[in-house]
Amino acid sequence: MKQSRIFLLLSLLMLVLLGGAGFAYSALSRQTVPETIPENLSETVPALQEETNLPEAETAPDFVFLNADGEEIRFSDLTGTPLILNFWATWCPPCCGELPYFEKAYAQYGGQVQFLMLNVTDGVRDTIASAGKFYEDNGYTFPVFFDAKGEGSRAYRLLSIPLTVFVNASGEITYQHIGAITEEELFSVLERYSNPDS
Repeated sequence: MKQSRIFLLLSLLMLVLLGGAGFAYSALSRQTVPETIPENLSETVPALQEETNLPEAETAPDFVFLNADGEEIRFSDLTGTPLILNFWATWCPPCCGELPYFEKAYAQYGGQVQFLMLNVTDGVRDTIASAGKFYEDNGYTFPVFFDAKGEGSRAYRLLSIPLTVFVNASGEITYQHIGAITEEELFSVLERYSNPDS
């Protein structure tokens, strides 16, 4: 009888401890921000790979980033011309796979559309120096910029890269694509959204 009481008390204590641990885990996990950005969420959320045409124009969030000379640039200062924004990193294979498409697109549309190729510069996997070297080694000519303070990543609630966003001349987001974009889709987007009458 004494042993069954001890067993019952221990079982009850164990349930209380497990319940408390579950509650603590739930409360803390809501406050935790992932340390790293997954390269691609398509395996867990397939719908994210699809193009998102926004039914209502949304003002593009403002943030500060750096140019290749380390000078701060404010995103809102770039309005007035259509702009394509791409978040990328050298450690992200899908990002590297689509950069040649952006290079070709820049050669064709660079006079009509601003290209904001924003490296997710976390200071560990990508630094300004390492991303700059990658850019030079690959012979890219599109302008490269650096999200060294993470303001762009936070402004766009970045969960996955690459991310491509088209912003019209009024500073409104008219298109976004999460995941790798194909060459055909990129050129189709530029054709559709760079023309103000489309």
